[in-house]
Amino acid sequence: MAIINYANKEVQFKIVFYGPALCGKTTNLAYIHSQITETNKGELVSLATAADRTLFFDFLPLNAIVIRNFKTKFQLYTVPGQVIYNATRQLVLRSVDAVVFVADSQWDKMEENIESFRNLDENLARQGLSLDTIPYVIQLNKRDMPNVAPIHYLDFILNDRAVCVPSFEASATTGQGVFDTLNTVSRMLLVKFARDAEAAAYVKSQPTPAASPMDGVAAGLRQPQAAR
Repeated sequence: MAIINYANKEVQFKIVFYGPALCGKTTNLAYIHSQITETNKGELVSLATAADRTLFFDFLPLNAIVIRNFKTKFQLYTVPGQVIYNATRQLVLRSVDAVVFVADSQWDKMEENIESFRNLDENLARQGLSLDTIPYVIQLNKRDMPNVAPIHYLDFILNDRAVCVPSFEASATTGQGVFDTLNTVSRMLLVKFARDAEAAAYVKSQPTPAASPMDGVAAGLRQPQAAR
């Protein structure tokens, strides 16, 4: 959930890039980091093996627009794609506000895409969250590779839910679709935050309902009767 710092007038959001191993999650963050001005970004931290696979997470705070006198900051994380690191994926997903699911468009990666998407659903459920309630988008990455599946097929296997979410063709190595993906999920997140904040403010502004004579009667009915 969003972290609000009233002292610094700052609200902080967490966006997690999720997907199978080597689908381009780290490449997304590396490209974003390379394009953001120094004053608007923090250090990009990556922990990888010799095979260049992310073991823990990438961390990138981005200062963004101001909402109601609060500066917004986005923290971008990736999760390790390998199956053996599921405990780490669960840890990184804690307090997530929005998700970017990065799919590998190559035909031979379809099973891994489906399994990773199912794993995302399961790990969110363990925290009482759901893709039906948090903002998320799908990035169809590696469109510049040979032997890629058609967009309509990828949407069919990954975006066939009650409500379809935005999906973007991308090539994280060249930057195609990277900021389209990030900008859209950020807007969705800010809209949800503003809507929730307005709803909370409305509830808070309502007067406390006056006690009804029936309240006491109902309370009395719940009390055990004294022994005669």
